[in-house]
Amino acid sequence: MIEIKTFYFNELRECCYIVWDQTKECVIIDPGCQTDNELGRLDTFMRDNLLKPVKILLTHGHFDHVMGLENVATKWDLPIYMHLNDMDQIKRAVQYCAMFGWEIKEITHEITGIKDGETITFGASKLKVLHTPGHTQGGVCFYNKEQKVLFSGDTLFEGSIGRTDHPGGNYDQLMDSIYKKLRGLPLDTQVLPGHGEPTTIGTELKSNPFLQPY
Repeated sequence: MIEIKTFYFNELRECCYIVWDQTKECVIIDPGCQTDNELGRLDTFMRDNLLKPVKILLTHGHFDHVMGLENVATKWDLPIYMHLNDMDQIKRAVQYCAMFGWEIKEITHEITGIKDGETITFGASKLKVLHTPGHTQGGVCFYNKEQKVLFSGDTLFEGSIGRTDHPGGNYDQLMDSIYKKLRGLPLDTQVLPGHGEPTTIGTELKSNPFLQPY
C-alpha cells in the first residue's frame, strides 16, 4: 500500500510528491525545491520516516517542476525518469528561471526515457506511465491502479487544465490526451496535480468547465 506526502515548493507553489510503501523505498515526483531550506525539508522527512529514495520521476520538464532536480539527484544519487520529448524543456530550465530572477543549478544528470504504458516499480509498488501531451510534448501522468491514485502533473487540475500557450503546448492535443487517457479511469480515482488541491476524476467530469459535456 502506497503512502504519499505532498510538499509545496518554490514561488509557484509546485507540488512535489514523495511516494513510498511498506518497504520504505520511495520515489520523488517533480522535485521543485528551489532553496536549501526546501531541500532540507525533504531531507528531514526522509530521515524522520526512514525512507530510501530510489528514483526521481518527472511529469514534465517545465522549470518549476525541476528547480531542485540537480540537487536532489546528487544528494541521493538517484536516476531520473522522464519522457524524452521534454528534453528541450530541461535544457532551457536554467534560462527560463533566470528570466524570472531565479537561479538553479544546470541539470547535468543523465535522464532515462519513459514511454506510454510503461510500468515504474519501487519497493512492492507500481506506477503506470500515461503519456498525456498537450501542456508539453513529453507530459505524462503516473497512475497507481491498486489504490486508484493519479499524479497528473500539469495535465489536469481541480477545475482546470494545463496551460497550452507555452512552447510545446497544444490545446487540442491536451484535450485529446485527457479524453483518451484519463476520462476512462474509475470515477473515484484521486487526482494529485502539479499545482493546487487534490480532486477526483468524477468531480472533474461533473464540474470542470473544460470537460463539459463529457
